[in-house]
Amino acid sequence: MKEQLEQLKNKVLEEIKKIQDPKLLGNLEKEYLGRKGKLTKILRKIKDVSAELRPVVGKLANEIKKDVSAAFQEAEIKLKTRYQNSSEFFDPTLPGIVPPSGHLHPITQMLERIWEVFRSMNYDLVLGPEIENDYYNFQALNVPPDHPARDMHDTFYLKGARGVKRERGKYGDLLLRTHTSSISQVRTMEKRKPPIRIMATGKCYRRDDDISHTPMFHQFDGIAIDHNITFADLKGTLHYAMRELLEEEVKVRFRISYFPFVEPGAEFDVTCTICGGRGCPTCKGTGWLEMGGCGIIHPNVMKAAKYDSKKWKGFAFGFGVERPAMVKHRISDIRALFENDLRFLNQF
Repeated sequence: MKEQLEQLKNKVLEEIKKIQDPKLLGNLEKEYLGRKGKLTKILRKIKDVSAELRPVVGKLANEIKKDVSAAFQEAEIKLKTRYQNSSEFFDPTLPGIVPPSGHLHPITQMLERIWEVFRSMNYDLVLGPEIENDYYNFQALNVPPDHPARDMHDTFYLKGARGVKRERGKYGDLLLRTHTSSISQVRTMEKRKPPIRIMATGKCYRRDDDISHTPMFHQFDGIAIDHNITFADLKGTLHYAMRELLEEEVKVRFRISYFPFVEPGAEFDVTCTICGGRGCPTCKGTGWLEMGGCGIIHPNVMKAAKYDSKKWKGFAFGFGVERPAMVKHRISDIRALFENDLRFLNQF
């Protein structure tokens, strides 16, 4: 019995020295000193020892239990102190720190959906320069020199334009493009022969800043040129596109309007998704929301691209990307899309 107690003491003291985890130390203490622990079981057998040896063995057993308990207590204090003072403590049993996962910005989500919808209608996606010249941004699109869009209070003009071969505009040749129409009309038209279907997207810049306008915004602009293109083709295309983008069964309408690069031209509206067409403050009681401009491509634009306007007909449309995103998600202020407020962005 005495040898058994001594061996048990030496073994447990060696194991205590190897323990580096408070949780494992607690498990070891339970293994030896618990109600069903190894040392506890030996102590219960002392009653079976002869009367002569019982006092000696009992005293030894109590001393061993006392020493083992003290060793556990001392080891526990050391481990707690070390972990509290250590900045490099790592507990592999703790769950990992998972960084928050991001997602696409609502404008990017809408852009990708636009690409998906128009690709399904066999439109080719094209890109163009954000720094444009006066010819492609205005002249080739039949925008006359006295048009208000050419005023410096509306357009961002750049200084230092050199080597310009075409006619210069009133305030210089280089500018930040005011619309993506310069990509599909006439840049892409010059490079391709009809029939064509083109979709252009990108950033545009105008000197606007209020609840529904920002100095930088996004547009998607499309054209389709073929034989006998009509307004019916334009309406069917836009009706399908708006239904897919807004994910609602909306009605559409045209309102006659003037745009230099189309003739005839129209504003394109959809039923208000907030009130269902009944009339509300968002749609100003009309039941309709304006989405953008469209029409049949003007003969002068066809001429600039060296297309025969008597042989080919086409339609064009240009909408802001922010507008369908705001309508779809019921966003009242366009500036919220550019403030980088995570409380707002995490909703999408």
